Amino acid sequence: MARELTLICPGPESPRLSALLSAVRKAHPFQRVSWMTDDLRDRRLLIAAAIPPSGVNLELYQLLAFLRTHPGCLAGSASGVVIDGTGDLYTKAAGRDLVLSASRAGCVFPGRPLVEATGTLRNFTVQARNAGCGLEEAYQLAVADLMDRVSTFSPPLRRRPQLLVLHASSRATSNTLALWGAVRTHLEDRCDITEVGLRNGTMEDCAGCPYTTCLHFGEQGDCFYGGVMVQEVYPAVREADAVVLLCPNYNDALSANLSACINRLTALYRTTSFADKAVFAIVVSGYSGGDIVARQVVSALNMNKGFWLPADFCMLETANDKGEAMALPGIGARANQFAINILRQLSV
Repeated sequence: MARELTLICPGPESPRLSALLSAVRKAHPFQRVSWMTDDLRDRRLLIAAAIPPSGVNLELYQLLAFLRTHPGCLAGSASGVVIDGTGDLYTKAAGRDLVLSASRAGCVFPGRPLVEATGTLRNFTVQARNAGCGLEEAYQLAVADLMDRVSTFSPPLRRRPQLLVLHASSRATSNTLALWGAVRTHLEDRCDITEVGLRNGTMEDCAGCPYTTCLHFGEQGDCFYGGVMVQEVYPAVREADAVVLLCPNYNDALSANLSACINRLTALYRTTSFADKAVFAIVVSGYSGGDIVARQVVSALNMNKGFWLPADFCMLETANDKGEAMALPGIGARANQFAINILRQLSV
């Protein structure tokens, strides 16, 4: 059942964004509120912001600061994001920052929650061609579709959720796997859990096959390179209600094998919707930068591959030496709380 949308516009609207919102409002009514004064809990939100060529919308940064310092301020809400750019850079970065901060403030997001418009609108070239329309109309159609999906979004609940855990770490030394072990003990009685390790040396990265080639293999549940992706990961993803990524911070990035795994999900994504599958992550940094890796998970699996993003989807910790993670003050309670958060959002 569709719910009325609530619109938040941090900063001044560009003429194009104002015209867009006026056009889509005819079919998708919404009320405007101020994030500074109104209660944003238990709503269906559309956050729309214009950014200049510099990429710096000061009021958008004020909204980010508010979200990061008010845990739970978006509890019970689901949202989509529209970023209207004047230049050709920074639109996705702004949207990704907003989605991560809002998730940590209690908001959930359907898959593909960002509509970004660069200054030239050339990023809508394919959509316009597929729809047989101009770039402006393709932009409008994308926003209307996002509003439909946000207003009707209801995360699926299962009696016994199936979790797929993907990692590429060594159990002998990994702080990330140790943290997952602490979380897993609180989930095993209520979930079916499949773990797949990607350290077998046969994980080929995606080579960017032509679309028709990728589609051909995807329709057969296959991929040109085969291996553990086809034998283990694809079947497990099909069955999973949620994917849990275990992400040590490697040079402020996902590890090579996890990145390759995400890239090669494309063949499956050609023929399989991930819209009813959630993504969670445990990110461990040796010194800092866990938020950078968390943004990559948002971009790759929520914005690109269409997994829905739960509230507070990631556990972020800092640990370097072997065993250090499990010696962090309060880590047992945080592991338990992360498990409770997973169960609360996936299970009946």
